[in-house]
Amino acid sequence: MKKMHHVLAGVALAASFAASAPALAADTLKMAIGQRGNWDSVVAQLGSDAGIFKKHDIELELLYTQGGGETMQAVISNSVDIGVAAGTIGVMAAFQKGAPVRIIGAQATGAADFWYVRSDSPLKSIKDATADTTIAYSTNGASTNSIVLGYIKEYGLKSKAVPTGNPSSTFTQVMSGQVDVGWSSPPFGFDALKANKIRIVARANDVPDIRKESIRTLIANASVLERKREALDRFMAAYRETIDWMYDSEDALQAYAKFNKIDLETARQVRDEFFPKSLIDPDKMSGLDLLMAEGVEFKALARPLTQEQLDTLIQIPPRK
Repeated sequence: MKKMHHVLAGVALAASFAASAPALAADTLKMAIGQRGNWDSVVAQLGSDAGIFKKHDIELELLYTQGGGETMQAVISNSVDIGVAAGTIGVMAAFQKGAPVRIIGAQATGAADFWYVRSDSPLKSIKDATADTTIAYSTNGASTNSIVLGYIKEYGLKSKAVPTGNPSSTFTQVMSGQVDVGWSSPPFGFDALKANKIRIVARANDVPDIRKESIRTLIANASVLERKREALDRFMAAYRETIDWMYDSEDALQAYAKFNKIDLETARQVRDEFFPKSLIDPDKMSGLDLLMAEGVEFKALARPLTQEQLDTLIQIPPRK
C-alpha cells in the first residue's frame, strides 16, 4: 500500500509539472507579400486572422512589398522565410544564376490584373499604344513585367515598359500624366472605374498563354526549406485550408471586405468575377514550357531549365 502511495504521488507530481509547463511555442515564419489586399495574395493574412495557421502551430509575421521582384530579393537575402506572388520567370532566372530560391507552391495560374488609362486618354485599347507611350508594371522580374512584355510581343507594340510600384503609386503616376497606361489588381481601381476617372484597356488574360501559366509563385530560400521543412509542410496545409474557407464561407468575404475597407458586394465581385478558385490553387505549376520559352525570348533566361533543375527548383509539399 505504501508503494502504491508513492506511485500515485509520482503520477500526481508529473501531472502537476505538465500542467504548469508552458505549451510548446508555435513556429514563426516571416513572409514578404507582393501587393497588399489582392484576393490571391491575402490568403496568409486572412488565414492568420481567422486562427487557421495557429491551429497548425504556425505564427506569421507579414511584410508587404511593392511587387514580386522586391519579394524575391527579401527571400534570397534570407530576410524572410517565404515570399508570396513572386513572378515565375523572375524566380527561374534568379535560380539559373545561382540564387538559393525554391518554389514551394503555385500562387496564381492566370491573373486578374488589368491595365487602364485616364478617361480622357486617346487610347481605346492596349493595341493603340504607340512608340511614345509608356505601359506600367510593378517591379523588375514581377509577373506584371512578364504580362506587359507579353502585350508588346502579342500586339507588336513599340511602347516603353516602366516599373511603377504598387497599384496606389501607379494610379498617382497615371493621373498626373507621368505614365500613359497603368496597371492594377482588384479591388484597387474599382472606385475610379465607377467614377469614370479611368478606363480598362487590357486584362492580363488577354494574352492567350497567360491563362495556362502559373505566373506567380510561393517561394522560400533553399536554407529555409532545409531547416524548416516540417514547418513549411504545416504552413502549406494551413494555406490550403484557408483557400477552401475563402471560397466556402461568408465570414471570409466579410473579413476580406473589412481588411480592404470595401463593401461586401465588392468583395464578392472580386472573388466571383476575377478569381476562380483554380487561379490560386497552390498544388500544381502549369505552363512551365511556355514560361521558359518566354523567359528566353525576353532575355530573362539564358536557356530553358533542364528537368533536373526544375526538380530542384520546384519542391511543393504534398497535400496530406
